Amino acid sequence: MIKIYYPQFPFKIKEEEGGKEFIFDELRKLWVRLTPEEWVRQNFIRYLVDVKKYPSAYIAVERKIKLGEVNKRFDLLVFDKAAKPWMMVECKAPQIALNKVVLWQVIHYNLAMPVKFLVIINGEQCFGYQKGTVDFDAISMLPAYGE
Repeated sequence: MIKIYYPQFPFKIKEEEGGKEFIFDELRKLWVRLTPEEWVRQNFIRYLVDVKKYPSAYIAVERKIKLGEVNKRFDLLVFDKAAKPWMMVECKAPQIALNKVVLWQVIHYNLAMPVKFLVIINGEQCFGYQKGTVDFDAISMLPAYGE
């Protein structure tokens, strides 16, 4: 498991009619519904940018990918300095266990968008994997950007 220490960040949060909360996504420059999964995604983005120093311009958030005839969405995709997909991140709500089902989900996405690193995170737990010669191997820490 990878230890993540989230930085303090002054998130912009607002409440709209009906009591629904929204958080401002600094990368997409828009307000999004504040769900438990979105809270994990926004905090992990801040970790990648503020702690690991990944360039925010190279992080895509919730974009469509095509798996055969099915449209899916990845949570985060980090591009390398050559603008090629480098790391894919699947975010889950804290109450969702990071099991083989979640890992297979992101491995399946990797078929459509091959990357060197896969990460699954639920806010409390984080697991990372690096593409080996045949399979993905577990890693104990996130790589430095561009590694």
